[in-house]
Amino acid sequence: MRTESPSRAPVLLCTALFCFGLPLLLLGNPADNGQPALRVPSDVAWTPETIQLAANGNAFRGSLLARQCGHCHGSEGFSAEPAIPNLAGMDRLSMWKELQDFHSGKRSSPVMQPLAAMLSAQDSADIAAYFSMLPTFPDPQDNRVFPQPVPDPEKSRAAEKLIVFGDGSRGIPPCEACHGPVGYIKGAPSLATQNAGYSLIQLQHFSDGTRMNDINMAMRSIAKQLTEDEKSGVSQYYGAGRGPSTQTPHPATL
Repeated sequence: MRTESPSRAPVLLCTALFCFGLPLLLLGNPADNGQPALRVPSDVAWTPETIQLAANGNAFRGSLLARQCGHCHGSEGFSAEPAIPNLAGMDRLSMWKELQDFHSGKRSSPVMQPLAAMLSAQDSADIAAYFSMLPTFPDPQDNRVFPQPVPDPEKSRAAEKLIVFGDGSRGIPPCEACHGPVGYIKGAPSLATQNAGYSLIQLQHFSDGTRMNDINMAMRSIAKQLTEDEKSGVSQYYGAGRGPSTQTPHPATL
């Protein structure tokens, strides 16, 4: 691979960050040329072509591909295990990105990586289209654990403050700024119907660096500043079904 001259490196870095949405994280010790090594948290770049592919999958074909997903995520997209995510109603871009990250190894999982490795980008788009269309209201056929018990009032109030207002003193934005309903960031899923156990595990993984596929380190930066009580409080708040309503379609599902 040809090495760019130092004078061009800042230009390429800015282009990757701001034009294509592909984050480059400066790491560790410099390489042979004296420049810091680069790490790419995700191979997904939100270009018009990528968005077109991820947002226009074939839901019927996806329903056939997703049959094996029901063993863990539930036949109706709601898992019976608190530590496993619910997929029903998840926006297409979010699910497509995660499948691509599992496929490339940017997100690690002994279960999901081998499965995602067998999927093409179009397969992932089709699966995402299928799950995005599943309803989130209770169904007699599912065996969901959502919603879980409501957290105690004090923890609930603290969680709601973080979700709605964030914490400016620590530079923490509101959860709603990325996960809705106030705003949506490409690739950031709605948390309104997510299991508390799964959300807590992911916050812990972002905090300790086990999970590193967040574009521009948004979740790692936030999770590292949260206390253990705040992590569990926010997770339980969403897991109790107290997050924003999912009746308004996510822009990525339109």
